[in-house]
Amino acid sequence: MIVGNPPFLGGKIMRSELGDDYVDTLFAIYKSRVPPEADLVTYWFEKARAKIESSTLKRAGLIATNSIRGGANRKVLDRIKETTDIFAAWSDNPWILAGAAVRISIVGFGSNEAGDHMLDGKAVKTINSNLELGLDAAAAQKLAGNFGIAFMGVTPAGPFDVPEEQARRMLAMPNRSGAINADVVRRYFNAEDITSRSKERWIIDFGVDLPIVKAQEYEAPFRHVTDIVLPVRLNSRQPDREKRQYWIFTRARPEMRKAISKLPRYLATPMVAKHRVFVWLDKDIIPANLINVIARSDDYFFGVLHAYPHEIWSLRLGTSLEDRPRYTPTTTFETYPFPWPPGQEPGAPETLTPSPSPSGRGGGRRAGGKSPLRGGEGI
Repeated sequence: MIVGNPPFLGGKIMRSELGDDYVDTLFAIYKSRVPPEADLVTYWFEKARAKIESSTLKRAGLIATNSIRGGANRKVLDRIKETTDIFAAWSDNPWILAGAAVRISIVGFGSNEAGDHMLDGKAVKTINSNLELGLDAAAAQKLAGNFGIAFMGVTPAGPFDVPEEQARRMLAMPNRSGAINADVVRRYFNAEDITSRSKERWIIDFGVDLPIVKAQEYEAPFRHVTDIVLPVRLNSRQPDREKRQYWIFTRARPEMRKAISKLPRYLATPMVAKHRVFVWLDKDIIPANLINVIARSDDYFFGVLHAYPHEIWSLRLGTSLEDRPRYTPTTTFETYPFPWPPGQEPGAPETLTPSPSPSGRGGGRRAGGKSPLRGGEGI
C-alpha cells in the first residue's frame, strides 16, 4: 500500500517552476496517460494506478487539491475507475497549505474485494470518478455544436499592461511610419473588473504574429516592451521562442480573436467566482487569462447562460479553487445541451443583431469605451 501527500503544483505553472527539460521528460513518460495540462499531483495517481494494474501494489491513498475531480485532472480518476476501484474518498475538505486555506480531496483506490465504499464518511454503493455518487453528470460528452465558441483570455506573460495616464500619452503620440498607436494600445479587462467595480486598464498588444519590423513602427509601445517586458522574459524560464518573440503574448489566443472579430460584443465570465455572472464586453477589449470568453453577441445566449439549469450544470461539471467554483470552456460549456428546438437554433453569431445591453444588478452589463456601464458590484 502507498499513502502519500504529493506536491500541489498547477499544470499551467509547471514549466516555470520545474523547467522545460523536466516537464518535457514527464510528458514523454506519461504520454496518452496524463493530459499535459493536468496538475503535477495527477502523475502520482497514475503511477500508483499503473502499479496496481501490474499487481505490484494493492492499494493507494493520496491527497490532491479538490480540482482532481474535474477537467483534465479527472482523466486520471477515469483511468483508475476503468482498471480498479475507488473505495474511499473525501471529496472536498479544508486544508492549510503554506499558511493558506485550500480545499483538498483524499482518494483511496485499488483492490476492493469486500465491495465496500465510503464517501465523505458515509457508506455508499459506489463512487464516481468525480468523487460523487449517483448520476455521473461529469461523464457528459462534448457536443460538436458547442465547439469554437468558448475560449480562455490571453496570457501576456510579462508587464505589457500600462497605467491609464501612460496609455493615453501613447495614444496621442504620432509615429514616423504613420502607424496609429491605438492599433496596439488596447483596453484590458481581468476577472476583478467583472466581479467588482471596473478599473481603467490598458495593455500593449501586438496581436498573434506581427513581425518585429512592423511592431517597431509603433515607437512608444515597442520601446516600453523592449525596456520593460524583454528583461522579464530573458530572466524567466519561458521557452526560447517566447524570449525571441518577446513583443507577443505567450498565449495570444488566435482562435478566440478570430471568433470575436466579426462581433460587436462578446460575453465574458470570470473563470473563478463565488457567483456565476456573464457580462457584455466590446470586441475591442482584450480579456485576461482568468476570463472565459463566449463568442456570441445575441441575447438568446445571454439568457441561456444566466438560466438556473446552466448554473447548476456549471457547478456540477466545473472544478473549484478553494471554495469558489471554476468555469471551464471544455468541461462546462462544450458539454452543455443548449435548449433550442430542432430547426430553431440561433443563426451564426455575426448575423444576429443584439439588443441594447441593460445595466444594473442581475442584468446584462456592457463594458467598453471610456465609461463602461456598471452593475453587480461586490459579486
